[in-house]
Amino acid sequence: MIHVRRAGTADAGAMAELLNEIIAIGGMTAITEPVDGATLTEWMRSDERSIWHVAEDEGGEVLGFQWVDPHPKMGPEVAQIATFARVGRTGLGIGSKLFEATKAAAKQAGYGWINAEIRADNPSGLTYYQSRGFEDYGRIEGYRMGNGQVVDKVLKRYDF
Repeated sequence: MIHVRRAGTADAGAMAELLNEIIAIGGMTAITEPVDGATLTEWMRSDERSIWHVAEDEGGEVLGFQWVDPHPKMGPEVAQIATFARVGRTGLGIGSKLFEATKAAAKQAGYGWINAEIRADNPSGLTYYQSRGFEDYGRIEGYRMGNGQVVDKVLKRYDF
């Protein structure tokens, strides 16, 4: 059974561990450098409109997390989203349950739509957002990531 709840700073260490495993594998996120709990705590507190959720199993293990916060260039009505599921635990409904909670909270917080920027070389990410009802609206070509790698990004949006 998967339980979704609002994330708190006490979850930051477990979320960092999960994210670092994804970063180490590569190819699934534009985040290229490992993070620690303090970094995620800082991100969580960076904007009062940021909304973070964790998905956990019956034993309390963090299986995934998702957040939205205001897009820095598109105005206060646009949320940007990030989603991460534990390696080897995808396909269990973690992302679906996270998005249901995030979608409701983002709408209640007054966002008009959610922006997702997915690496074009991440087929599982593209499929995930498409299956949640996100629609393509653009592309960023030649995006230079923190480690110097250049990738394209597909832009998708979810309108309320």
